[in-house]
Amino acid sequence: MDRHKIWAAVLESFRLIVTPGTFATYFKNTELTTSTEAGERLVCEIGVANPSIRETLDRRYYGQIVTELERLTTKKCELVFKIIAKNPKVQEDLPLFEEKNNTNSESFKRTGLRADFTFDNYAVSGSNQMAYAAATAVGRSPGAAYNPLFIYGGVGVGKTHLMQGIGNTLVSKGETAVLFCASEEFTNELVEAIRNKSTEKVRAKYRKVKLLMIDDVQFIAGKPTVQEEFFHTFNAIQKAGGQIVMTSDKPPSDIPKLEDRLKSRFGAGMIVDVGAPDFELRSAILLIKSKQRGIELTPEISQAVAEHVKGLRELEGFLMQLQAKLDSEKLSEVTLDIAEQILKLRHPRVSNNHVITPMEIINFVSDFYNIGVQQIKGDRRSAHIVLPRQILMFILRFDAKLPLEEIGRLLGGRDHTTVMHGSEKIQLLSDTNTKIESDIHTLRKRLGIGGDNA
Repeated sequence: MDRHKIWAAVLESFRLIVTPGTFATYFKNTELTTSTEAGERLVCEIGVANPSIRETLDRRYYGQIVTELERLTTKKCELVFKIIAKNPKVQEDLPLFEEKNNTNSESFKRTGLRADFTFDNYAVSGSNQMAYAAATAVGRSPGAAYNPLFIYGGVGVGKTHLMQGIGNTLVSKGETAVLFCASEEFTNELVEAIRNKSTEKVRAKYRKVKLLMIDDVQFIAGKPTVQEEFFHTFNAIQKAGGQIVMTSDKPPSDIPKLEDRLKSRFGAGMIVDVGAPDFELRSAILLIKSKQRGIELTPEISQAVAEHVKGLRELEGFLMQLQAKLDSEKLSEVTLDIAEQILKLRHPRVSNNHVITPMEIINFVSDFYNIGVQQIKGDRRSAHIVLPRQILMFILRFDAKLPLEEIGRLLGGRDHTTVMHGSEKIQLLSDTNTKIESDIHTLRKRLGIGGDNA
């Protein structure tokens, strides 16, 4: 299979698991420009159109892209993102909203929603019960109950599903003025509109909706022009009686470089958090999502997988890989052995003939926390990056037994004292912080290294 066919297959997989808006913004115009063998690994260069797309793919989708490439090439893969010059195809202007007699599929394309993200297939437990109650209330009475609704929580806990459940509820009632987009998409459209002197077109698109849903709104922070435009868009929608729903990785008050007036607006409505899914919820989600794909899992299998897989995106990745195996090998039934084969592919352990490499550990820890390899090696000091970086230092030092200088070199040329302090901090925290202790235990178990296997 040549690289063009391989990348086409990767894109088709992502078309099934991300929203149409996300696919069009971040995946549609990418390409696999080169693939070079480097020892046992395949270094894949991914061509992208601009720095924003490069950062988003690296930060949010690196692990999932690697999983798909490794499935298709049967080789261990590493990604490098490169900006390439492209001539974007000129598209005809399309009306923002569909007329009432248009098909549901066309309506979903224009709204940016995933048809399968509904309240009916959203599993509820103590970690998301309040957020679910608030979202369903907004779905019943948009613009009246909890406006704006601000949903925050960690990566892969179901925030986007919950928010899109509101949108799908309105669409099912015949409302077409519904729009979902990622904050990066809003930013890119605005920047392009300013460059082309077409800001009125963007304003008309976003300000005429009855329901605006912005995913990962924290990424507009630190961008004065974008914040200014979003502030006025927010006011215009509320003034017209429309509803605004946002997701973020933290509450408004904790978002650095977010203007005070936006913090005030965001905090004026309902703020709810979504916690990490517990074991029972992960097991229930697996059963629901596998049924959507036409895959029958027994409770025993779903529980076995839920013990190893933490995040909702990782659950999606597991099911995507399982379905590919069933289809390619013409299998009609999922056994515990098949599920374990997929788990071993996604979570490699040490075997008699393979010692896991430092780069594999770096890739694995990055994937585990759903952040990009370049971010974990970089200089950013955000809490959601610093802690995984220090845990990685801890594992490389105490489990992989690498010298401090070598770890520093692998992690972007850091000084050995930085590595020493970071790893020792985790050593201390693991004695008192149950979350960190649990993460280290899980990472060691999945990698097949360290104290759990001594």
